[in-house]
Amino acid sequence: MRAVICNGPGSITVENVPDPTLPSPFGVVVRVEHTAICGSDLHLYHGTIPASGVRLGHEVVGTIVEIGPSVSRLALGDRVLVSGVVGCGICGPCRSGDLVRCAKGMPVAIGTSLEVPGGQAEFLAVDYADAFVTKVPDGVSIEQAVLLTDILPTGYLGAEMANISPGDDVVVYGMGPVGIMALQAAGLFGPARIFAVDVDAERLAFAENLGAIPLNAKDAPASLQLMEATAGRGVQAAIEAIGHDDTIMDATCALDAGGTVSVVGVNLNMGLPMPMALVFLKRLTVRAALAAIPSTWSTLIPLLLSGRLRPEDVFTHRMGLSEAPQAYEMFDTHADGCRKILLDPTR
Repeated sequence: MRAVICNGPGSITVENVPDPTLPSPFGVVVRVEHTAICGSDLHLYHGTIPASGVRLGHEVVGTIVEIGPSVSRLALGDRVLVSGVVGCGICGPCRSGDLVRCAKGMPVAIGTSLEVPGGQAEFLAVDYADAFVTKVPDGVSIEQAVLLTDILPTGYLGAEMANISPGDDVVVYGMGPVGIMALQAAGLFGPARIFAVDVDAERLAFAENLGAIPLNAKDAPASLQLMEATAGRGVQAAIEAIGHDDTIMDATCALDAGGTVSVVGVNLNMGLPMPMALVFLKRLTVRAALAAIPSTWSTLIPLLLSGRLRPEDVFTHRMGLSEAPQAYEMFDTHADGCRKILLDPTR
C-alpha cells in the first residue's frame, strides 16, 4: 500500500510499504477512505518531534475490511471513524473513553512514532477497536466524521476545560483548525463575547464571520488588547490552541481574577515559564490536556446531527494522497488560504 512518510524536517514522501495485518483478535484493519493533515502533524514535519521514517496521520475515516474474532461492537464492512489518540484499550478508563487516564500510561497519538504507524495511507490497523473505533452515524457527513477523529473533540474539550459560564468574555488563541473548533464549541456555553487572536488577517476574517471579535496580535500583545476591551478586568476564560510558550503566557496574563486558561495546543516544553505571581494572586486556574477523544462522541454527534455545530467549513482543500508533499507545504504556509486539507487515498 501507499503511505505518507516523514523523513526528517520538511521532507515528506509517499512510499510503498507492506499492508497492515490484524494486530490482535481485538483489532481491525480499515481501508482508509478519507484522512486529513492536522496541526499536530507539523510538529513532526518541523522536526520538533523526531520523526524520521514515521508514517504520518491520525485523522481517519474508512471501512473495516478485516476484523478480529474478539471485536464485539463492530462488523466487517462498517464505515467507521478512528480516535486519533489511543491507549492500552483494556483498562477501565480506556473502555470508558477517558484514555488519557489509561491505567498503563499508554495514551499516544497515532502516526507520531515508528511503533504506531499513521493513517495517511491506504490502510490502517487499529488494536482494541471496541475502545477506539466507532461507526459513522447516519446523517454525519464525511467531513464531520474526519473532524470527530481529533480536532473537533480537542476544540470541544478546550472549551469545556475553560469553565465558561453564561455571560463570560472568552478568548481563543490561534485560528487554525483546532482554534476554529474551540471557537464554535465555546459558543455552546453561552458566553457574551468571544475574541479570536491570530496574526493572519484571512483567518481572523473567517473567525469574524463565525461571530468572534478579531484581534490581530501583530498590532499589540493580545493581552493588552483584551484588557482594553474589558475595561482592565480581563477575560474569564482563555483557550490556547497554538502551543507556543509566548501565547500560553499571554493567555494567562489576559485573565480576570478567578479566570481559567485551557491549553489544547501541543506544548512539550518541560521548562515552560509561567507567571506564577499572577496565578497565585488572581486565583487563576491553568488546565491542559491531550484530548480523550472517544469520551466526546456521545456529546458531539447529537450536536452535529441537530445542526448546532457546523465545523466542516474549516476544510478548504481536497487533494490526493499522492500530493501529500505539496499538501504539507501548503498547509504549513497557509498558501491559497489553506486552513485544512482532506486527503483521498484513492488518488
